[in-house]
Amino acid sequence: MINGILGKKLGMTQVFQPDGSFVAVTAIEAGPCTITQVKTVAKDGYDSIQIGFDHAKRLKQPVAGHLGKLGNVKYMREVTVADPSKVEVGQKVDASIFAKGERVDITGTSKGRGFAGGVRRYHFHGGPKTHGQSDRQRAPGAIGSTTTPGRVLKGQRMAGHLGNAQITVRDIEIVEADPARNLLLIKGAVPGPERGLLIINKAGRRK
Repeated sequence: MINGILGKKLGMTQVFQPDGSFVAVTAIEAGPCTITQVKTVAKDGYDSIQIGFDHAKRLKQPVAGHLGKLGNVKYMREVTVADPSKVEVGQKVDASIFAKGERVDITGTSKGRGFAGGVRRYHFHGGPKTHGQSDRQRAPGAIGSTTTPGRVLKGQRMAGHLGNAQITVRDIEIVEADPARNLLLIKGAVPGPERGLLIINKAGRRK
């Protein structure tokens, strides 16, 4: 059994329920993907498959050599598989591996927001706004102690690059699955911009 697939975020909409209520969903173009490599315990130390998704205009020579006759594949990622002996290179993977009501983990790259201060990046409260503090509204405050430890600790929350990080949302429900159109409707929001790459795995933490 193949546990994951690659997809592309299409946007958000809403789906009405039989009782008249509605739920916000994210539409995802899930596959079709092509298996580009099969990894086994005997050869690679673990069981996995590499799947490719979307079409690239051109490829670098090493990537073209790796893909061979499989075509110009834009994205390649690894997903887990229960028994690699039952799959082969060139085999197609589509949204039929998922069903309505199933729960999945989705990984994507969040939107990049550029350089941001502590208030926006970490929701700092800022300094006091009275008693002569005229320029402290969005200041971070002290960033370290004095003699001990005598330095700024690694990981200190400060201004810096916001977003553009790998985010995984776990255990969210598939509201609709339409393999004929390679379409999944996922309850709620998922990371990333429209047309951003997503990795959809069956729910549950794996090694």
